Amino acid sequence: MSDMTLAIATECLLANVAANIPTMLWSPPGVGKSDTVRYVGSLLKCSVIDFRAALRDPVDLRGLPLVDAKSGTTRWLPPAELPQEGRDGKKGILFMDELNAASRMMMAACFGLVLERKVGEYVLPDGWAIIAAGNRVLDRAAANSMPTALRNRFAHLTIVPDLQSWCEWAARVGLHPLVTAFVRFRPELLHKMPEGEENSFPTPRAWERVAKICDAKEGIRQHLVSALVGDGPAAEFEGFIRVWKNLPSINDILANPRTVHCPSYDEPAQCYALATGLARRCDKSNFTNAVAYTDRLPREFSVMFVIDAIKKNPDLKNTKAFTGWFARNSDVLI
Repeated sequence: MSDMTLAIATECLLANVAANIPTMLWSPPGVGKSDTVRYVGSLLKCSVIDFRAALRDPVDLRGLPLVDAKSGTTRWLPPAELPQEGRDGKKGILFMDELNAASRMMMAACFGLVLERKVGEYVLPDGWAIIAAGNRVLDRAAANSMPTALRNRFAHLTIVPDLQSWCEWAARVGLHPLVTAFVRFRPELLHKMPEGEENSFPTPRAWERVAKICDAKEGIRQHLVSALVGDGPAAEFEGFIRVWKNLPSINDILANPRTVHCPSYDEPAQCYALATGLARRCDKSNFTNAVAYTDRLPREFSVMFVIDAIKKNPDLKNTKAFTGWFARNSDVLI
């Protein structure tokens, strides 16, 4: 299986859902498989039902027995959490997260559901697609080897951490720009599996949590961050915060774009922070001034700013400021 970014995996999932091909996502822990499936559901405007096979026994999938008094036979009541067209809609995604954390007996029980779209008396509605996800065995993430018969029922996509895809996601969900700027400055820390038995290590999922507490008071902030990403990354992040706090305010930049101090190429941390922070604040009313300021930054950061800004607000492409910027940077693909 060739490795791919979350952005490419999203496109592949959309194609497989349209073709009704069950798909299994693989990756190290914390890369964003679950969020990607939910994002695909939002793009398709359909429901996503999360079914955790690891929390079930094989008999749970078939359901509870019910004696039919007239025929004297046993029927099976399927689990209510499986998709029901009348309740959940005509189309959707059955998401079997952490599938390979289930027992081999439970994975075997999923054979019919994945290939034949039925188990016992339950039949998956026609408009529903199956997507599963799991961590790789090599990542020591409570994952079990998947039976070959089940593997052969899926298309397999292997996702690897990717800075650009993560930054696009961060902008889409409004992640704190301080965290996005830091990870851009230190991309090696986006995802780093532990070498020993460390409990905390940096992953995209961990940085999402850091964004929730990065405004905590100074006396405990580094401890909070260390508990999520480890001591080394937390110490670097704390140093980056000091850089962030010494930057010109975004309000001052937007009010006086040609006179406020502008960092040089020798100050990359400040450049990353300013380009990311400005992009989050841009709209049509202030885009002209923001462009005027970022034109003074090293070119790569001006490009970063514009790409971020128009991804957040595509209407900015229709401004004179963007037209002028693009004329000066016509070799850049947007």
